[in-house]
Amino acid sequence: MIRVTCALIEDNDKILCAQRSEKMSLPLKWEFPGGKVEKGETLEECLKREIKEELGLNIEILERLPPNQHRYNDQKIIELIPFRCSLQTSEIILKEHSKIEWATTSQLQNFDWAEADIPIVQHYIENYK
Repeated sequence: MIRVTCALIEDNDKILCAQRSEKMSLPLKWEFPGGKVEKGETLEECLKREIKEELGLNIEILERLPPNQHRYNDQKIIELIPFRCSLQTSEIILKEHSKIEWATTSQLQNFDWAEADIPIVQHYIENYK
């Protein structure tokens, strides 16, 4: 199983949503940004590193949310571990994603999410209106 963290970055009552690029697996699907946990790394260290690498942002972790295990068609299993975060810097530099959008909680259901992110989106909508 691959452990992956993701950030639900909040700013001014909106959440950052990132669209995967055409070159990434699951092209053009939307996700909460993050990445794979490396050996010897805590979940929090992983998330801060990945957000800095992918978006050039500094974040503050607020709380851990319930994880989701998902099996993709190629039998790869991931455990997606989400965290609510606040934005500490404002200049976004897209390094991997094709674009980002800031969405209100009610707008989250309008995106074409990567399958592993869907239960996390639902949990957020139900608990953070």
